[in-house]
Amino acid sequence: MNHFKIKFSTFLLLLGFCLISTFAFSQVADKIIVKVDNYIILKSELELSYQNYLRSQDGTPDENAKCEILRQLLFNKVMYAKAEIDSVIVLDEQVESEASNRLSMMIERAGGDEKKLEEYLGKSLADIKEELLEPIKEQLTIQKMRSEITADAKVTPSQVRKFYKLIPTDSLPFLPAEYEVAQLLVYAKVSKQEKDRVRKQLLDIRTRIKAGEDFAVLAKEFSADLGSAAQGGNLGYRERGELVPEYEAASFALKPMEISEPIESEFGFHLIQLLERRGNLINTRHILIRPKPSAADMVYTNKFVDSLRNLIVKDSLTFAKAVFEHSADRSSKNNGGRILSQQTGSAKLVAEDFDYNTYLILDTMKLKSVSQPLPFRSPDGKEAVRLLYFIDKSKPHQANLNDDYEKIYQAALNDERARMLDDWFFTAIKELYIDIDEDYNKCELVEGI
Repeated sequence: MNHFKIKFSTFLLLLGFCLISTFAFSQVADKIIVKVDNYIILKSELELSYQNYLRSQDGTPDENAKCEILRQLLFNKVMYAKAEIDSVIVLDEQVESEASNRLSMMIERAGGDEKKLEEYLGKSLADIKEELLEPIKEQLTIQKMRSEITADAKVTPSQVRKFYKLIPTDSLPFLPAEYEVAQLLVYAKVSKQEKDRVRKQLLDIRTRIKAGEDFAVLAKEFSADLGSAAQGGNLGYRERGELVPEYEAASFALKPMEISEPIESEFGFHLIQLLERRGNLINTRHILIRPKPSAADMVYTNKFVDSLRNLIVKDSLTFAKAVFEHSADRSSKNNGGRILSQQTGSAKLVAEDFDYNTYLILDTMKLKSVSQPLPFRSPDGKEAVRLLYFIDKSKPHQANLNDDYEKIYQAALNDERARMLDDWFFTAIKELYIDIDEDYNKCELVEGI
């Protein structure tokens, strides 16, 4: 190996970094290809990332892409090593919680079958989670470093215009049609009898646990929170403010290993067990059961939403006010009910942002019109009725400042963040020992010796 001065491309700063799965490392003949202080990059890491990239493309080998991936891996290791020097840390509880979430997602992708996941990876769930901890710690630390380095990034309107003018006309993207749509969402109100039934069911489960049955086993059998159910109901460590108020208040009132009475929240009824408390951090597990609305409950809700629609159509009530006063979607109460893209956070949506049925409904609506009451099921399985308000639709067009200032502003801001990271990188490497395998000189990661 030779020791080099790194040449860093701004391009790699614009690439997202992904969590490298440790489970596949053994499938590649391994060796260390980069050292950054006490940290290393293995050949298997590079090859795995490269194979993932090829699968996302047309599969044609691309050595330039492999070099760009290596630059990104190198940049991440520099950030991680510098974080150690600068004492930038993430809490073990945060890492533990994220590992639990990742494991739950993996189990869901395996069809909720834990045994199937264990057989596929050839490891127990405990071992899988243990192997997730270090790469997750690295990822969270790098995210924190990036946030701190670019915290003061900003661009003025004149900088946005300058950025736009520097883009060649033939390089401006052609944007698809964009939609602005708002919704008013009302969950079905379930009867007292149904709520009493659920409370009794949870109390019976509580009695079984106190009699010696395993909380985790019963969570897997009964809990409607499928993500945590796969973990025996465990939600991992959470800080104050992360959980809904009713759940949080009940959890902080418990003693370690104590089990609550049924607690009602917007998600349903919870049976909560406090596993551990560390100051403002709590580690809990729960069993969630949702009351189910009857057919009569749904009819009542539909009539109520229809009455709101009639007031809106007659101009006796604005859609925004109806949303503020009646919508159950907290995230959109203060923005007139506008639906935001899960990918970009923008209120300007493309066809892919909608499910198929919603897209078909919009296709039949006129601008500024309000839909009839529509049945809706939330991602967590709650039954509801909603109204859609078709605010606006743009035609497909080439990006321009007048119509797409928000997008161009974001691109200019990202460019400024990249510049700040670039400057930071060249300063940071002066404090670190960096050693790169000679086989990767072809990537031109370096200038001079």
